[in-house]
Amino acid sequence: MRIRHLYPMGVEVSELRLADVDAAVAARLRGLLADRGVLVLPGQDADDAAFLAFLRAFGALAFTVGETPVPGFADLNVVSNVGRATPPRSQFHVDTSYVRRPPAYTALRAVRLPERGGATVFSDQYRAYDTLPADVRERLRGRTIRHVATGVRLGADDEASAEHPVFRPHPLSGRTALYISTQKRCAAISGLEQAEAKEVVAFLIAHSTRDDNLYRHRWSPGDVVMWDNGCVLHKADHDGVDGDRVMHRGMVAGYAA
Repeated sequence: MRIRHLYPMGVEVSELRLADVDAAVAARLRGLLADRGVLVLPGQDADDAAFLAFLRAFGALAFTVGETPVPGFADLNVVSNVGRATPPRSQFHVDTSYVRRPPAYTALRAVRLPERGGATVFSDQYRAYDTLPADVRERLRGRTIRHVATGVRLGADDEASAEHPVFRPHPLSGRTALYISTQKRCAAISGLEQAEAKEVVAFLIAHSTRDDNLYRHRWSPGDVVMWDNGCVLHKADHDGVDGDRVMHRGMVAGYAA
């Protein structure tokens, strides 16, 4: 496989088919994800069965309660703008951060692409932490954020909130990432009053998502993109989309030992 670094984060890996990703290759890709955050696999002639097998090479799968499953593939869900009167709304977030053990990885397979627009945007949360002002780091050191579920239908027995460190060491790389999600999902910060916590979260989001900290992936047919939720925020850019945008999504639950 050939590896090309993207800017300011991510890698493109070419000359690798999903069907060729076994445990050894997945281990190498996990290392790239832990270091660079985003993995782009272009030109994949893969169906959902191949996509699912690829995901399983990384570990057990996860599924967000309330999402729409792909027909015939209950571990995958549909991400689509088809049939919507208004464009979907997306903010920078971490997938399913309101559970105690959030998914380690998320991947999207391009199924149908619009004629224009529909990029997915990623932010480097290592760099977000590294570039925080020293006084902000000191103020938030050792604190946690209470992440809560929003916008999904949960059952009575489903997890709806979890505490995570604001500064979260990555379990594979050992590097520290700024671990946040949307304003609404970051409900409280330990030791801070509600109003102050809201201001701090707004600052952290704005700091993390500055233009110079973003990689914008413009989709091509056959693309599969995977990212590491431990060091990346992401969002879909629905502005100016012309045409149908359909993705199939899968997630891997937790980091392999």
